[in-house]
Amino acid sequence: MNYYLVLIRKIIVITAVFVCISGLFTENVKADAGFQSWISGFYLTASMSGIKKKTYEQAFSGVTEIDPIVLEKARYQPEFTTAIWDYIDGRVNPFTIRKGKRMGRYYAGTLETVEKRFGVESSIILAIWSMESSYGEVLKKKNRLHYIPRALATLAYSDKKRRRFAEKQLIAALQILQDGDISREQFLGSWAGAMGHTQFIPTSYLAYGIDMDGNGRRDIWNSIPDALATAASLLRKNGWRTGKTWGYETLIPSGDINSRNRPRPWRNGKNLGLSVPERKNIPVPETEQC
Repeated sequence: MNYYLVLIRKIIVITAVFVCISGLFTENVKADAGFQSWISGFYLTASMSGIKKKTYEQAFSGVTEIDPIVLEKARYQPEFTTAIWDYIDGRVNPFTIRKGKRMGRYYAGTLETVEKRFGVESSIILAIWSMESSYGEVLKKKNRLHYIPRALATLAYSDKKRRRFAEKQLIAALQILQDGDISREQFLGSWAGAMGHTQFIPTSYLAYGIDMDGNGRRDIWNSIPDALATAASLLRKNGWRTGKTWGYETLIPSGDINSRNRPRPWRNGKNLGLSVPERKNIPVPETEQC
């Protein structure tokens, strides 16, 4: 009798587990169906921005479900969750500085050409390249990159906070694909749609992208001249002033809490006892802020 009771209990447990698994499977099917329906419906919006049906079908061929890792990464952004000095120390350190000097020597010709054309110092371009992709090292880790249209569609479909941003970026991404600057297979980037050596989102790419190597394509994924020139183009078109300094790390007098988070003119900062570590005779224009 006990044997049959144990057997019945096992059958009940197995049935319960099966029902739970079946329920999860059904829920996932519904979610996937919803995502596919969203993709079909979004074409009308994309077409109003000039995206052709052929481009749209090419972009979403084989895309049947959301990218779950995109949503996971959207919940954790180190820029907003890591203490500022920990964030900076992880990206500005002896290793990145040594590599920056090496890359500066290796790409000296390219950097000089970019600097002459856009007026942005080579050191600034190198710093951006380092911070955004560790001089392109990030792009080599294909398993950590995301297919851009799928990633942006995932955010547009599943992330209410980023929906408008993702839809706008998705249309821009489809335009990039339609223009032929990058192939579908190489159309990879971050979970939020940042692309290439200097991590441009699609709208910024369309606004500032430069074909520096002259091959007819603005390829910030594979062409270092294009990527670095595109970064310089963005700065130049947004008011970069050649030869001007922009800010300094300052030492705050002990106990002066009020001056920690308020931007002030440097001439006032000196009167408040602020100082710049290990620097002397810094040329500061009258209009410059520290």
